[in-house]
Amino acid sequence: MEIYLDEEHKYSEEKAKKIARKIETTTIENIAKEIIVNPFEGAIIVLDPEMLMDKGVTPETVIKVLEKLKLGKVYQDEGDPNTIRIDLKPEKADYTKIERIRVKISKAKVKGIKGINKVIIQKRGDEYILVAEGSNLAEVMKIPGVDYRRVYTNNIAEIEEVLGIEAARSAIIREVINVLEDQGLDVDVRHVMLLADMMTWTGKVKQVGRMGIAGEKTGVLARAAFEMTVQKLAEAAVSGEEDPLVGVTENVIVGQPVPVGTGIVEIYMTPYKPYGRGEEE
Repeated sequence: MEIYLDEEHKYSEEKAKKIARKIETTTIENIAKEIIVNPFEGAIIVLDPEMLMDKGVTPETVIKVLEKLKLGKVYQDEGDPNTIRIDLKPEKADYTKIERIRVKISKAKVKGIKGINKVIIQKRGDEYILVAEGSNLAEVMKIPGVDYRRVYTNNIAEIEEVLGIEAARSAIIREVINVLEDQGLDVDVRHVMLLADMMTWTGKVKQVGRMGIAGEKTGVLARAAFEMTVQKLAEAAVSGEEDPLVGVTENVIVGQPVPVGTGIVEIYMTPYKPYGRGEEE
């Protein structure tokens, strides 16, 4: 995702960092030096002070998160406030469950938006923007400080769901053009627009392959010409389907002029009959 910030936040790196902290998913694994789980001592989570500061998290916040896991009593170590202990419940203190408990603790979410794994800050021109690994368009647009009108994701299905089919069409055009330009290919945008129209004209984004546009052509031979030849011909034969031969592909296959351009024009000729002897003009 590319996340643009509003006027108040986009010119300050520190303010941009605060927004990034709210968006980026932070788990206990990200802020812990060590996570130890055994049946005798329970669970011990040693927090990293530097990571706590960087992520804007306090040990008290971590304790609240761990309490929601309902593994047992959660408390801070008396000698070290950055060490948190969990007295496991008797039914949890089992060797067969130790690794599952450790994973459950390490993956527990402390803050952030689901689906956003990493956020980095970039400076483009005179403003700071956030580039995120992962996508959650609907939730990111709700964050105070984010310019919801400029937020962008390359997840076409998510754009369709949140913003509608026209926005998805625009995103398809943008993504295809970007890929072509990255490869040094100069393709007229109208070709890409036609492709995007074909993918979205039904009101739902469809792929170009056999499960989408290519697999929904009206002509039997046109469908059979793409990947699944035998299957498409067999299905058409079983259902008694007829091909009217109105498309380009079908006519090329059967070896006759395609109904496009000069091929769509029919010429009728009346033979010339000269006037003969004895015939009146």
